[in-house]
Amino acid sequence: MAVLWLDEISAGDLEKVGGKGASLGELTGAGLPVPPGFVVTADTYRSFIENANIDEELFEVVDVDVDDSSALAAAAERAQELILETPFPEDVREEILEAYREVGDSGEEAFVAVRSSATAEDLPDASFAGQQETYLNITEDDLLDRVRSCWASLFTQRAIYYRQEKGFDHSAVNIAVVVQQMVEAEKSGVMFTSHPSTGDPTMIIEAAWGLGEAVVSGAVSPDNYIVPRDGGDVDVTVAEKKVMHAKDEETGETVESEVPEEKRTARVLSEGEIDRLVELGERVEDHYDTPQDVEWAILEGTVFMLQSRPITTIDEGDADATSATDAGDITAGLTDGSGTQTRAADSAESATEAGTGDVIVDGLGSSPGRVSGAARIVTKLDELDKVGEGDIIVTEMTMPDMVPAMKRAAGIITDEGGMTSHAAIVSRELGVPAIVGTTNATTTLEDGQVVTLDGDKGSVLEGDLVSPEEEAEPVEEVRPQSPVKPMTATEVKVNVSIPEAAERAAATGADGVGLLRTEHMILSLNQTPAKFIEENGEDAYIKELVQGIRGVADEFYPRPVRVRTLDAPTDEFRQLEGGEDEPHEHNPMLGYRGIRRSLDRPDVFAHELEAFRRLYELGYDNVEIMFPLVNDAEDVYRTKRLMTDAGIDPEKRTWGVMIETPASALAVEGMAEAGIDFASFGTNDLTQYTLAVDRNNEHVADRFDELHPSVLRLIADVIETCREHDVDTSICGQAGSKPEMVQFLVNEGVHSISANIDAVRDVQHEVKRVEQKLLLDSVR
Repeated sequence: MAVLWLDEISAGDLEKVGGKGASLGELTGAGLPVPPGFVVTADTYRSFIENANIDEELFEVVDVDVDDSSALAAAAERAQELILETPFPEDVREEILEAYREVGDSGEEAFVAVRSSATAEDLPDASFAGQQETYLNITEDDLLDRVRSCWASLFTQRAIYYRQEKGFDHSAVNIAVVVQQMVEAEKSGVMFTSHPSTGDPTMIIEAAWGLGEAVVSGAVSPDNYIVPRDGGDVDVTVAEKKVMHAKDEETGETVESEVPEEKRTARVLSEGEIDRLVELGERVEDHYDTPQDVEWAILEGTVFMLQSRPITTIDEGDADATSATDAGDITAGLTDGSGTQTRAADSAESATEAGTGDVIVDGLGSSPGRVSGAARIVTKLDELDKVGEGDIIVTEMTMPDMVPAMKRAAGIITDEGGMTSHAAIVSRELGVPAIVGTTNATTTLEDGQVVTLDGDKGSVLEGDLVSPEEEAEPVEEVRPQSPVKPMTATEVKVNVSIPEAAERAAATGADGVGLLRTEHMILSLNQTPAKFIEENGEDAYIKELVQGIRGVADEFYPRPVRVRTLDAPTDEFRQLEGGEDEPHEHNPMLGYRGIRRSLDRPDVFAHELEAFRRLYELGYDNVEIMFPLVNDAEDVYRTKRLMTDAGIDPEKRTWGVMIETPASALAVEGMAEAGIDFASFGTNDLTQYTLAVDRNNEHVADRFDELHPSVLRLIADVIETCREHDVDTSICGQAGSKPEMVQFLVNEGVHSISANIDAVRDVQHEVKRVEQKLLLDSVR
């Protein structure tokens, strides 16, 4: 048979259908609503090239010197030409097309995704993720050509190069192709099977029009549905949804567009759809035996499960902290023509009854607590310095650069975003009361206006309504309840941006911290290091660093905590008190930052090193030092001398460098000889410097690709060189949370992978899967 349907496939069919096909088959077999489809088997590909008598020429053509770029290009072109110009055997052609016609609804042409799915023996998918092709929104006219294109993608220059470098026989490579119905979602969103911050036994569903990216990114304020698990009434908040993401019919790309006027304040989900989603949530939770964070989509009334992962911010013991009735008070719905009351009216009535004043703004309570303070309207980053201790940030939506100010603030209010937006997630980590998705806070509130923020009810009231006797209880940090940690040979660590998140990060079961950023500790002082030292003294500055690092080291002990020394660009320093002396740079990312600033200002850098010396003196032998933006061995030798001058023995302590530039990747052997213990990839910088792509420039953002072959080659070369010199390698950049990068790194032999807090468990499971695959391959 040329094809196998997903419901015929299990994990035991890996060699027939490849990794993607086997995974989708498992989910389908578990009864979960996966979009329907089939797999053109790996045997079909093999029969295709053998019956057409192109196999011998194909493998001869690609047996070239891959370091000869012109020969490699010619080989790839000819190999792909052989496959693309060979017609399908009639019986295979008909079987694939017949299967395709059964994918869509009867009488309608289906749009499908055509995805390469490498087999267990297939190196490209296992080691060099992203080499093979995926095609979206394909119809019958192009289907066979796209299947052939997937096969031909086994012989791109990139794929040929890597297989040859790793010594794999091209003739041993097989590939299957998944053909699966596209879900062009009419409505989509996320669902928590328990409350993500309190652990309350309610389901929270967020929904918006179009594809789900708008909800997850915080670009749209979604509808919010609170569903008590005991069968009580559903509380509905209908938000004003200004934008949506959908497929461009001409290009097939995902684009953002305005929501039609009649849909902006229309309720997204019907009662029946809510019931179906609740049923789905319970099935997923039962299957995984733990509360889940589910991404879903609805097309023509059918609900599809697109992704599911454990919720990592709650604890079963915390489930009673907030009653179902309290959860229902988080929001009520806007009038939608079905009799649902408006949020503002509902909240105002409650406020009046309690004698607490008027509601002036309302939204979604994303982090509980009740605080009062002066509203500080922030419309751009250079206004963050006006946010002081006890103020309430009011902004359109938060960004990572706002974290230092968010730590100072008593509360956070945003115009846009839902329960999964940056503001919601960070505020829950910090334990700061927050309201998101108000739509109008920045235009309704005045700068300096004193308000009371109720993060439970989602309302902002006029005046200071928190009496001296009434202390807002801090949000209790709770240890997540997760499945048993997978045992892996490759260590899986966690990135920590703010020390306040250390407890939650440690509870993931990570093997340590792969990146703790000191700049957030320093920027939160709201003064440059020089200014803080001038006003408070050297010892006070050192103690601030010791306290911040110590909090994380305590939480993880004896697991290692890798601390990166200061790496803040000049534009961030310029926003702080004392920043007027910072140089004005055309591109601060290429300027006075990282180790180059530290080496240029050894007097200030000495205070950072003194903090590490004191930590070692206190017994924190799990602290490791990591130096950013190091280019070559000369940087290492100079840094090593300063460590010695500070009383830190480089031979007794663990320390290393970030690999963030092509220069550092090419010079890593010299750095290894200089004595580093580890090299850690910072993929954000490494990618932008390798590809000459500013990752913050919207005009070239689509060219930013951490899986680009040039970036992967640099990483692979560094791992190989470090292995020869007994130097550990790791990744702490954003790409470490991506499954494709995880697959690549494990196959290359990286020592550890550091992921974002909410991705640790997924990365642990992905590492285990790849390691088991390698073990299986080695005994065959």
